[in-house]
Amino acid sequence: MTQAAALPAATASDDTRRAIGCFLLAIFLFAGMDTLIKYLSGGYPVAQLMFARSVVAVVLVGGISVARGGWGGMRTRRPIAHVFRSLAGLLSMGCFFYAFKHLPLAEVYVLSFAGPLFITALSMPLLGEPVGWRRWAAVLVGFGGVVVMARPEADAPLLPILVGVAAAFFYALAMIAVRGLSRTESNTAIVVYLLLTTTVVSGVAAIPDWVQPGGFDLGLMLLVGTLGGAAQVLMTQAFRLGRAAVVAPFEYTGMIWATLLGFLVFGDVPTPTVLAGAGIIIASGLYILYRETLRRGG
Repeated sequence: MTQAAALPAATASDDTRRAIGCFLLAIFLFAGMDTLIKYLSGGYPVAQLMFARSVVAVVLVGGISVARGGWGGMRTRRPIAHVFRSLAGLLSMGCFFYAFKHLPLAEVYVLSFAGPLFITALSMPLLGEPVGWRRWAAVLVGFGGVVVMARPEADAPLLPILVGVAAAFFYALAMIAVRGLSRTESNTAIVVYLLLTTTVVSGVAAIPDWVQPGGFDLGLMLLVGTLGGAAQVLMTQAFRLGRAAVVAPFEYTGMIWATLLGFLVFGDVPTPTVLAGAGIIIASGLYILYRETLRRGG
């Protein structure tokens, strides 16, 4: 009997609702953060925006984590694994920020949905996990959706799309590393070491091209970090309260916010090819999640 089944029905149901609520709010905050990043990217280097996002988040997330569990949660027996996870996360963040600068929000979100496809494709060679033919077929179909969205025959800028795909790839590497780290490391260590790495590396990289922000832009940069940190806390809480198979599909609500905010702030309207690609990728991702749930018997 699982822990959730052992609880009173009302309690388990309440936890699930809270988990979904936390996750939905986290996705909304991330969408707001990404909108601000795109807005600021017209006047500031990518490295500087990465630093602004990371330095505030590490103070917020690290402070909350230490206040809850003390410094013990920062202990680690696998520093090299943390370095690999942090570098993958750093590259993913940098690629996403570059894509936000050059592509509409909704298009970047569609590309980000390729992350679960990469995770499935890489889980066999890197983790030794079996991947059946049905999930391989879903991966291939999903990448077909990326090709549809990229529409190579059109005059769309191809480099930002390729960088967006690279962002999803590095995100997948980071998540696979998290799978391994989670067996021995605390959530506090995994998250805080990532934020510390991105803060230091992006801060050093930002020095040569640093642009001194005015008061309003500085406030927006602080808001970027605050939204990202709060979203990270909410997402962690969501997966603590609810099963991943129940919570994870709500990630696709980010497409709604990205489309709405992209239209309201930047006047961007997704093209039919982008929407078609999004539908294919989302359907493939949901099917992979369904098969994974069956495989794990949950």
